[in-house]
Amino acid sequence: MIYYFFALVTAAFILLMNNPRSEMNRWAAFFLSAAAIGGLTDVLIRYGYDDWANIEQLLNHTLSPYGILIFSVVYSELVPGKRARLYLKLALLVIPAWMMLSTPIKPEIRLDYRFLLGWAAPYYLAACLLLIVSLWKETNRRKRRNRFIATLIIVPTILAVLLLINVAAVVAPELDAFRYVSLFIIYSLSVALICTFIYGVLGVRLRFEKDPLEGTMKAVSSGAVQLNHSIKNEIGKIAISSDNLKRELAERSPDSLSHLAIITSASDHMLVGMVNRIHSQMRDIVLSEKPFKLDQLVQSSLAKHKGLFEQKEIRVRGDYACSPTVIGDPVHFAEALGNVLVNAAEAVETGGVIHISLEREKKSVQLRIKDNGRGIAADQLERIFEPFFSTKNRSSNFGLGLSYVYNVMKKSGGSVDVMSRENEGTTVIFHFAAKSIRLG
Repeated sequence: MIYYFFALVTAAFILLMNNPRSEMNRWAAFFLSAAAIGGLTDVLIRYGYDDWANIEQLLNHTLSPYGILIFSVVYSELVPGKRARLYLKLALLVIPAWMMLSTPIKPEIRLDYRFLLGWAAPYYLAACLLLIVSLWKETNRRKRRNRFIATLIIVPTILAVLLLINVAAVVAPELDAFRYVSLFIIYSLSVALICTFIYGVLGVRLRFEKDPLEGTMKAVSSGAVQLNHSIKNEIGKIAISSDNLKRELAERSPDSLSHLAIITSASDHMLVGMVNRIHSQMRDIVLSEKPFKLDQLVQSSLAKHKGLFEQKEIRVRGDYACSPTVIGDPVHFAEALGNVLVNAAEAVETGGVIHISLEREKKSVQLRIKDNGRGIAADQLERIFEPFFSTKNRSSNFGLGLSYVYNVMKKSGGSVDVMSRENEGTTVIFHFAAKSIRLG
């Protein structure tokens, strides 16, 4: 049983150290630690620490069902809002806390296994149900695969624990349940280990060589690099609009005011929105979340790039099936969207088309930006999110735009996908986390 303890504690440590700020990882580590202490019983009794063994058994039986249920609540993203999750955590803690406080542990522990089964069974079954429902509702291909792996790892073992430990303690107390449960634990750890090498589990991915993305992603997050990239994009807008403005002034056109407005808006965005914030947070992208209308932000971003579209005679078509409110950082998302629009404009020929659509995605929405440009080769498509990788002229492009987009969406709880074929065009899809969307 001591091997069982060290295996689960090691898994908890890896999850926690990989991303200690992730609520999901913290609760996964909490559950694994609560389950792990069950492996200390024999060792503590062997060395005469009977009282500690009693405490350990009580914590193991009460905290494990609570831990896996809260993990499933967080991981499933089916309960929106931090406050709602906090109230739910406190409410679900009442029964296990009562059992911990009311169970005698001296001179020996006297667990009421019937009472334990009465509340632990619903906790375990609810955890499994949350994982299965979140898998069924997930539409993002990459997230769906990760949810399937997590469900495959967790659900069979949780059901085995419920049947062989909690139920058996009531109907067959003489059964050596751990012998059978250990097989399921070995199964879960084996599947988790294999999947961390191939796909990644809960954000952890193991490789024999150093992951080249690790260092470069940190570089992209650094304020100095992102500041340079932001300045490059904004100055590009200013330069294009200035050229258009000069020509129109020469022709004494009243439309010059619209280009002047673009210059003013771009300057304000760079100086107030991006430079000040990045300068104050030099090490990482820090989101300042607040509600904003997604369709209005898209329209505003299109207006900022109007000069570029007019210069290449690009037609922009919009199809907004919904008008959602997003809880997120409008400044960083506007910058991310601007990167995608610039990429699309640069990819199409003169007179090309960019189609933008907002679509419902079950309880969330997705934003699609589709162009009819030159597309991306298959061997390059899998590398497009790598920092400093670019399909464009390297002398004029830093290769940071899509890496920044990826980071912004990941930190916002969403994701971004890119589909492309050579000579057929490219589609970029922003997937927003359901918890951050308010559909009117």
